Amino acid sequence: MAYKMRKTTIGKGRTFRTTKEGAGMTKKGVSDYKKENPGSNLKTAVTGKVKPGSKDAKRRKSFCARSKGWTGERGKAARRRWKC
Repeated sequence: MAYKMRKTTIGKGRTFRTTKEGAGMTKKGVSDYKKENPGSNLKTAVTGKVKPGSKDAKRRKSFCARSKGWTGERGKAARRRWKC
């Protein structure tokens, strides 16, 4: 039987953050996703301080540009977490 990722924001094995925490996937969620989809390049959010021009700064800039139109509660929370 293939591994199936649990999509939940509550409990011990949760894979997503709540809206109050800033939405998005947890570290465990990303690792579970990678188990289900080998070869994927999914990473967690860039939340800390970054050096201008670094890879993380470019990832953040790209995410912020892509998610500009997100108007839902979880989308807004994720954008706050990424510091857009």
